[in-house]
Amino acid sequence: MPSNVFLWLSERRRLFDFIKSNGLARKLASRFVAGETIESAIAAAKVLNRDGTRVSLDSLGESVASSDETIEACEEIIRILDAIEATGVDGNVSLKFTQLGLDIDRALCFENMSRILTHAQKLDTFVRIDMEGSDYTGRTLEMFEELHGTFGNVTGVVIQSYLRRSADDIESLIARGARVRLVKGAYAEPPQLAFQDMKEVRSSYVDLMKRLLDEGNYPGIATHDERLIAQALRYVEDNAIPTERFEFQMLYGVRRDLQKQLRGKGFNVRIYIPFGSNWYPYMMRRLAERSTNVAFMVGSVLKEMVSRK
Repeated sequence: MPSNVFLWLSERRRLFDFIKSNGLARKLASRFVAGETIESAIAAAKVLNRDGTRVSLDSLGESVASSDETIEACEEIIRILDAIEATGVDGNVSLKFTQLGLDIDRALCFENMSRILTHAQKLDTFVRIDMEGSDYTGRTLEMFEELHGTFGNVTGVVIQSYLRRSADDIESLIARGARVRLVKGAYAEPPQLAFQDMKEVRSSYVDLMKRLLDEGNYPGIATHDERLIAQALRYVEDNAIPTERFEFQMLYGVRRDLQKQLRGKGFNVRIYIPFGSNWYPYMMRRLAERSTNVAFMVGSVLKEMVSRK
């Protein structure tokens, strides 16, 4: 299905209202989104914590349209931090700069983010800045470096292996001692900016992963790709890298069989838990970003079902 169809669907408010009232659709979404409230996300986090899995809570929302919306998003994230503290959940928070107003006013985004990090610092917790499309990469890293200079490792950032610039970005972040979450990348990008062949994307991922495992500050190896996980396990074993030096990261509801296998081998695992009332636009936009995302979501469920037999 063409990506613009998913984008069109993501913008249909009446369709969203109808689907929200449909029990089957909500049940399907619940596989990948942990409800609509902070309480539902905390409940999902507690279940994962019981198995020794850490979490990162992600309140759905991006590309807000007004200053008031950015302030609401900022206050919501602070409430999430407070809920984590109050409940004793082993987790942190992830967010996007566009939630906090990057498209509206850089100064407003920086002010909102500084408020969040000041609160996180008081609670001795951590906030991850997710990476968006390549239009935002430079601006995100520039603002991250400014915030990191003030707040240190209260905050970390995400790097996408499919971007051609990422090798240089990784070296800069390693030099800063910043915490990095490494992902393949999910947005459709032009060839001059990003590798198009999956072999090149994987090769880049492995190179960056090794650099982070060697010299990074508690990197997050974020992938569901069994080949990449196998290479990570071999590299860790061959180089005697302690398990406390890094963690594997995956998405809520995706390849739960792999999550369990890694925990069983004694590795740290963190699950990203998206939640919120914007689950429908979130899922449609994820599907629109790359056609392979459709096959990925379906395939992850089928692989898990096969592994249980």
